[in-house]
Amino acid sequence: MAVVDGSFSQPMTLEENASAPLAGGIKQCGYQCGMVWGATLAAGAEAYRRFGTGPDAEARAVMAARRIVNAFHASNDTVNCLDITGIDRSSTNRQMTTYFLLKGGVVKCFHMATKYARLALDEIETALGDEVAEPSSSPVSCAAILAQKMGASDMHTVMASGLAGGIGLSGGGCGALGATVWLIAMDTLIEGADEIGFEERFEDPRVLDAIDRFTQCTDSEFTCARIVGRQFEGIDDHASYLCNGGCSEIIEALAAV
Repeated sequence: MAVVDGSFSQPMTLEENASAPLAGGIKQCGYQCGMVWGATLAAGAEAYRRFGTGPDAEARAVMAARRIVNAFHASNDTVNCLDITGIDRSSTNRQMTTYFLLKGGVVKCFHMATKYARLALDEIETALGDEVAEPSSSPVSCAAILAQKMGASDMHTVMASGLAGGIGLSGGGCGALGATVWLIAMDTLIEGADEIGFEERFEDPRVLDAIDRFTQCTDSEFTCARIVGRQFEGIDDHASYLCNGGCSEIIEALAAV
């Protein structure tokens, strides 16, 4: 996220530091790589700067996110951290040490980040430069609804928009859940934490409580496509689903921080 923001000459220290808990695929759960989450938030920030707030900006953020996901998949044959690293939160300290230190996982991930940031920037520029049809209904993004209910600013709402439908409607780990983790992390920093340390990153009680409420609503399912029972065909399809009350129980549960 920091590299992409820097490419737009728009560093966002608070928002970038708050994205740390998305590393490892939502608090190290193994879903979409944190690079995808971070690039999507950066895309949303640029969408807000260029198009302001509202359905048009949200739709552009979603389309940018879809391109971001596709680019990552094309480079790595997957978007999930677990598939890349073979480890997740259930892995032992020995397994993590073996991957990150003995097998050079840290170097691999930094190399991936350097390569992917350039790809993501190109995809964001393309998406934000394309014509996007005004969505036929509003709201556009489940993650944006969640952000609004949590009292997020207009900018942060648009930033979260691209996380919709499991990031860019890709059907992966729930975007509303990811947005919740990010927004709580920002609150932690605003309340005085200098950075997101290990405890805040993986053991923040507010985040764990939100995840618990989420899993109670979803029968412990984390992926959008399985929760909804399908993958969304496009922005209008997702907007129509939301207008008909789709995922409202999950959004309300997550927003009750």
